[in-house]
Amino acid sequence: MPPEQSRIPQTARTPSGLRRANPRALPLGASARRARARPWTASRGRAAAAQAARERAELERGIRLRSLYLTIMGVVLAVAAVNVLLGSVGLIQENKARPLTDAERARYVAEDVARRWRAWPAGMVFPEELPYTALGRAQQYARRVGIAPEAACAAAVDAPVASVLRKHGCQAVLRATYVDQTSTFAVTVGVAVLPSEQARTDAAGELPVDDRVGVRPVAFPGTVTDTFGAAQRQRTGWVGAGPYIVFSAVGYTDGRTRASVPLEEQVNSEMWPVAETVAGRIARALGEPPDVPRCTQGNAC
Repeated sequence: MPPEQSRIPQTARTPSGLRRANPRALPLGASARRARARPWTASRGRAAAAQAARERAELERGIRLRSLYLTIMGVVLAVAAVNVLLGSVGLIQENKARPLTDAERARYVAEDVARRWRAWPAGMVFPEELPYTALGRAQQYARRVGIAPEAACAAAVDAPVASVLRKHGCQAVLRATYVDQTSTFAVTVGVAVLPSEQARTDAAGELPVDDRVGVRPVAFPGTVTDTFGAAQRQRTGWVGAGPYIVFSAVGYTDGRTRASVPLEEQVNSEMWPVAETVAGRIARALGEPPDVPRCTQGNAC
């Protein structure tokens, strides 16, 4: 076997027989462990200073951004607080009790009167009994026979009247029939509902001047009024109150027609005063101004 080769590195030989040093061989006196490069102390100081400067710059930038954010948020919150404060002050001032102005009082009255035809029960619009003055100034009472269902304006009045009411926005007609204390006369009262007092005034100025037309009578079978119809009307009329035109039609309960009464025969002198009084009392109740509170929240302000 060939002799075991030595693991000790051999030096290279040159042709001249001189030995050449192994280039990988460490210099004489050098440690077998590879030497590590160490930075200079001054270099480490400069790096630490640069790192500290960068961190300080980042911190200062963060502080500036945070300060800017807090400033913006402070402004936004301040504006919102001012708006809330102003709104609260305005709401308090609005809700604070104060005396009503003349315009507010007038609006209160108009609105209260205008809703009565729906807000009041039928028995309040047409009371069961209404006083009137008979001959000799005797106090007597007209008695309600019945209340008709709410009707369309065109169905409750004659055509010449219906055209005027339709033109001015008539909404409905409420009707009831009364008899005098002796049950001699029948009186149908019709309440025409207009949108406003001004509409009522305009409509009233255009109504025909003819006591043969007006509200259509309502008869109630089984009562003394069961023969009371348009032909039995002896006279018609109307009176205004608020947004209402209160019509009346009066005739005899015995079925006597207007055509059957000779022109030279004067109708009963009590007939028209009874009808006029009954219709007038209903109109006054509907149009009577309510008690208006002194202040926006009652009578204390």
